[in-house]
Amino acid sequence: MPENYKSISFQGAHGAYSDISCRAVYPDLKTVPCNSFSEAFENVITGKTDLAMIPVDNTIAGRVADVHHLMAERELFIIGEHFQKVNLMLLGIKGAKIEDLKHIHSHLHALPQCRKFLSGLEASQHVHADTAGAAAEISERQDKAHGAIASELAAEIYGLDILEREIEDKKYNTTRFLVLSGEPEFPDVEEDGDIITSLLFEVRNIPAALYKALGGFATNGLSLTKLESYVDENFQAARFYCDVEGHPESTEFNRALEELGFFAKDVKLLGAYKAHSFRKKTNSQSGEL
Repeated sequence: MPENYKSISFQGAHGAYSDISCRAVYPDLKTVPCNSFSEAFENVITGKTDLAMIPVDNTIAGRVADVHHLMAERELFIIGEHFQKVNLMLLGIKGAKIEDLKHIHSHLHALPQCRKFLSGLEASQHVHADTAGAAAEISERQDKAHGAIASELAAEIYGLDILEREIEDKKYNTTRFLVLSGEPEFPDVEEDGDIITSLLFEVRNIPAALYKALGGFATNGLSLTKLESYVDENFQAARFYCDVEGHPESTEFNRALEELGFFAKDVKLLGAYKAHSFRKKTNSQSGEL
């Protein structure tokens, strides 16, 4: 990491899981909360912060809306990825007990992830922009009837008690984050470790365009770890986001890009970065080599 990096933006309030991810990857940087993903992008573009930590996928909730549209529109580059385990805690003000709770506050996706636990409570559910913001609000309320579902860090920041730990229904809940910068930082071709390259492209209006566009990756022995499609406002031009295992400066990758160019247009290289160790762990658990 360059020594001149001082700060990193994230969407949400301090104590959000995006904030936790920032601190895990860059413990020496100042974390800067933002009201929206767009604001986090703009902070990097304008130089207010050096980096941004942006969630893109969750094992339960799926892909994060709008992020890839922003990546297509803004000139930022992916320089890293991080997989963050999400453990959800039930929080209350000091002295509160679970039986006191009549209202539960949290993020849109966090509430249904705790459906089994919440079914045992006679409490109304209230949606917030992020989990940490919900924790901040009940801290301000100082009402034992109001609780929040958020992180352990949020409990520490806002002076709340953890009434119950890890209340999520599924324990594999994990979010993938991308680290964005104003400048690309490609790893060396000779560097040890797997490399992920991310790119965007649109297919040409010809039969089997996507099949033919991706053929170059297959014939050059490059695996795709992710492929997602997006449509324009007329539901016609299809744009694809793609993660490929391979270095963009390798011979194999350049051959694949050459073939991609015959059947696709507006190819945009978003960045190349080391694959997170989480990928190897999950492959090992599934029996893959």
